[in-house]
Amino acid sequence: MTGTGSGRPVRLSWPQVHAWRLRRQFEGGGAVDVVRRLCGVQAQVLSAAELAVAVRLDTSPSGLDGAMNEGRLLRTWAMRGTLHVLHPQDAAAALALVSGARTWTKGSWQKTFLIASELDRLTAAVVELLADGRPHTREELVEYVAAAAGPDLAEHVASSWSAALKPLAWQGFLCNGPSQGSRVTFTRPQDVVPDWPGLADVDDAAAHLIPAYLAAFGPAAPSAFDAWLLRGATSRPTLRRWFSELGDRLVRVDVEGTELVARADDVEDLAATTGSDVVRLLPAFDQFVLGPGTTDLHLVPAQHRADVSRAGGWISPVVATCHGVVGTWTADGGGVAVTLFDDAPAPDGGALDAEIARIRALLGG
Repeated sequence: MTGTGSGRPVRLSWPQVHAWRLRRQFEGGGAVDVVRRLCGVQAQVLSAAELAVAVRLDTSPSGLDGAMNEGRLLRTWAMRGTLHVLHPQDAAAALALVSGARTWTKGSWQKTFLIASELDRLTAAVVELLADGRPHTREELVEYVAAAAGPDLAEHVASSWSAALKPLAWQGFLCNGPSQGSRVTFTRPQDVVPDWPGLADVDDAAAHLIPAYLAAFGPAAPSAFDAWLLRGATSRPTLRRWFSELGDRLVRVDVEGTELVARADDVEDLAATTGSDVVRLLPAFDQFVLGPGTTDLHLVPAQHRADVSRAGGWISPVVATCHGVVGTWTADGGGVAVTLFDDAPAPDGGALDAEIARIRALLGG
């Protein structure tokens, strides 16, 4: 993979990279377009997913709920074992890669949660219940599993952490259904998405998802893709093979001395990108941060990681510019309060004021 005819990689700067990512992630369209462009939106907190789409469309509501109700998007446990709203084709690829790692067969997982025979019993009971094609509440799952597989397994289903249900989601047996007020429901992907394709072949899934990831979060190292997908659980030979088999669809680039990979289709646009005065206030759990990850020191300065990645897995709302994350923000009572990092490049004051006003309007302030 090379970036020029001479074999030397194209040279880029981090401000170019961050400015390019921000522009690509804000190209508009509708809710489905935004979710596809971001390779999914983390939806542990559904209101944060709604706002992540709304800020990119500059409209509220964003249309995310409608797209899920219409079966154009679905919500399920996918990358890193977290809930995401995904386009069906991206879900089919992501779930194939996550399930292919079979992390639930590892001794550490089984020691913490369920041994293989227990998970088999749980899976059989849930699959049997969901075969009726209807959404079921957690309470209904608990009751059915208690009767069919035992009260000990029902306790795992009752947990709001849902760790025991994640392997079922990864294998395409289960996803979230329409909410019933404040209660979550569970159903099968084919009962949510009319043309659900089923899980993709693993190698085909990699060939689909790697370029999609790079289109939103490139340039990146293969290890960054794996951290986003599986917290580094893919074997290194497999990861190298997936990237290698993409051939000339990918090229090497040099970002301030670090060799990374980009889509060949993006290199010219990346090279033409300049640092900009754009300032974005992004909500909690935003993909601009989660795609590269909070350990990316070019995005989140090491001394401020604790301000962004907080206790309990909470990812703060952030202020983003071509210099990466330069601060955090909160909203309360219709106001927006910004805290800039003292040691980060200050954003353009006029642009920041305009962005604060825009976010206040989206929040109804």
